[in-house]
Amino acid sequence: MSFSLLAELIRKKNNPTVMGLDPKLEYIPPHIREGRGVGEALFEYNRALIDAAADLIPAVKPQSAFYEMYGLQGLQALDKTIRYAKSAGLYVILDVKRGDIGSTAEAYAEAFFGSDSAGADCVTVNPYLGSDGVLPFIKAAEKYDKAVFALVKTSNPSSGELQDIDCGGEPLYMRVAKLTAKWNSTGRCGIVAGATYPAQLAELRRELPSSFFLVPGYGAQGGKAKDVALACDESGGRVIVNSSRGLICAWMADGGDGRDFADRTRAAVIAMRDDLNSAIKNKAN
Repeated sequence: MSFSLLAELIRKKNNPTVMGLDPKLEYIPPHIREGRGVGEALFEYNRALIDAAADLIPAVKPQSAFYEMYGLQGLQALDKTIRYAKSAGLYVILDVKRGDIGSTAEAYAEAFFGSDSAGADCVTVNPYLGSDGVLPFIKAAEKYDKAVFALVKTSNPSSGELQDIDCGGEPLYMRVAKLTAKWNSTGRCGIVAGATYPAQLAELRRELPSSFFLVPGYGAQGGKAKDVALACDESGGRVIVNSSRGLICAWMADGGDGRDFADRTRAAVIAMRDDLNSAIKNKAN
């Protein structure tokens, strides 16, 4: 499968949006939290968000930290969320940013992809430990028909402290990008590159014409659709764009009570889809 399922869902829905499912309790409307435990409230919120957008979006991206911080209840909610999203026909990118070596990396890969996992299609990994921190994930992806996104140029403000260090005439992130090209020999390794650095995003696309890009930083972090369009390949594809707070917290924009949160998220998804598609079309022209 590699990224072929994701590419097909993007084409079918004409939408390169992935909805980040990063819930905090304060993001969840009071009527959802009332009478429910933490795990149940997280899952019920996610379930309603998925129901509201599943016909519009190709994928969701739960960030594990937002579940791990609530302990076992949170982890159970994450497991149920992944399984529910898969049952709704969505591609699931589990954002874990793991990075370790040897048997530990193998254990992480088995945890996320193995027969006892919830069934995510893809995970994010941190390649800055080198190949032996990534190859176990690639091997597991081949075994279980999954994929990985490796962090290359991240969207956070301080990313340049390390990622922009000069390495013999090129920045470190470009050295890592070239490694991902080798890891992508079977089509299972894409990259994470932030919309907050559009020049670098365009540079990375020129270097990696056939890689799939996961692009965070759109919306709440300041990235624009015209910036995201730089990540597209020549046909306008091979890119999936994340928005988390801009979609799942859409109901909070006007101080309402959140009873219409699902409708607000659906409207925000449509607006994002149209914004991205317009920018991608303009780039192509």
